[in-house]
Amino acid sequence: MAIIVNLDVMLARRKMSLTELSEIVEISLPNLSVLKTGKARAIRFSTMEALCEALSCQPGDLLEYVADAPPN
Repeated sequence: MAIIVNLDVMLARRKMSLTELSEIVEISLPNLSVLKTGKARAIRFSTMEALCEALSCQPGDLLEYVADAPPN
């Protein structure tokens, strides 16, 4: 069981770089990189809200539950 972060998918759909997103949401590039690679263990609601606003998406577009995924 795992939660998969689809930030890279949303960035590609929006034709946006991680650097651009970092500037828009005012979150450091290293912190966004940890989230993008799936190594984050938690995310604040305020961060999720900022990401959803910047990417014009819903939380479910960024996070996905997969029952049979290998652990990170």
